[in-house]
Amino acid sequence: MNKYHGTILLLHLFMLYVFPPNIHASTPELMRASIYKKGVDISQYWASEKLDGVRAYWDGHQLQSRRGNNYPAPAWFTAGFPDHPLDGELWIARSTFEQLMGIVRTKNSNKEQWSQIKYMVFDLPGSSAIFSKRITLLKGLFSNLNNPYIQLVQQYRIKDHATLMEKLNQITAAGGEGLMLHHGDALYHAGSTDDLLKVKQYQDAEARVLAHIPGKGKFVGMLGALRVRTEDDKQFKIGTGFSNAERKNPPPVGSLITYKYFGKTRNGIPRFASFLRVRKQD
Repeated sequence: MNKYHGTILLLHLFMLYVFPPNIHASTPELMRASIYKKGVDISQYWASEKLDGVRAYWDGHQLQSRRGNNYPAPAWFTAGFPDHPLDGELWIARSTFEQLMGIVRTKNSNKEQWSQIKYMVFDLPGSSAIFSKRITLLKGLFSNLNNPYIQLVQQYRIKDHATLMEKLNQITAAGGEGLMLHHGDALYHAGSTDDLLKVKQYQDAEARVLAHIPGKGKFVGMLGALRVRTEDDKQFKIGTGFSNAERKNPPPVGSLITYKYFGKTRNGIPRFASFLRVRKQD
């Protein structure tokens, strides 16, 4: 072994010591929502607000992300949490996603910042009961809890599509992200399913193309993203919504495009912006 390889080996061992792999981590088997489409029998579903937080699984001992990583929640935050598995989201309030991420992703963050967060629970993964029954079981479980940092998400019935859209408009106008629908007869099972549906309302706007960003991977030689500027001088990138033909022949620099998005960040940047079309000049 030469001096160079010896140095690399020592560096690798040092990194393993400082950042040891989490060999005990396992990915939680969680339900994943499909997209709501008109025609679903809404009367069979329970509705709740779709919170713009981060998914968190309580395994009875600790909070985990969807990938099985532990959130650095202080002991006082989870004190008195049930020893049953719970499915929910860490959440502060509407339109505070960036603030939340700054707290839950930083191991050495000020622990007092966690006092702003609540664990909003919407399901009971360990139960073999249908969802309507699981709601009742959760209410009974929460009636004995004495911790202000854990709350039960409100579930309610909506009779039809028109009422659903009215409720969606109300929540969106107030800064919310959308709604979730959960079938009352559904068992808890992992993976994407129509038993759990997300209902979101996108907004659209226009922006001027500033530059083409080259693609990578399967998009080498084509457009990767557009850098655009809005009327209020906000700049950001749009990398989704393009067909292969549009990536090969992208909207010219200087052209005006229409994009869709789902709310804005605290800095006024459109969230999840996606290309719709080139706006034809009048």
